[in-house]
Amino acid sequence: MNFREKRLYHQIHPLKLATDIAVTPIFLFFLSRHRIIQALVVGFVPPVIVSAAMMIWPPDLEGLKNSSLGKYVCKYMTPAIEAVRLLTLVPMGWGAWIHNLGLVALGLLVLLLAWCNGVIFPRPS
Repeated sequence: MNFREKRLYHQIHPLKLATDIAVTPIFLFFLSRHRIIQALVVGFVPPVIVSAAMMIWPPDLEGLKNSSLGKYVCKYMTPAIEAVRLLTLVPMGWGAWIHNLGLVALGLLVLLLAWCNGVIFPRPS
């Protein structure tokens, strides 16, 4: 498996998904308390460490690559969609900062739409 494939498929590994999902509410909590340093450390250090470890010591990603989800991300998880996924932290973070749950919900909705873009806008095979 080459680096590009490892970078793509590690995103759907359960450890990576669990890390990203677990840090987000803590990141938003710290932002809601205007504790930006703690928010940045909690929100970015664990995901970067997990991603780096998976690039250096990759788990067996072949099973994920050959799964339905693996085929889905291969087809639909473009660099643009990955950027959109990352940028959803902006409205969520701003919403937490100003205590506006609507902005947090908007960020979550855009994140969900980014993950589901292939279901919403399927491409011909």
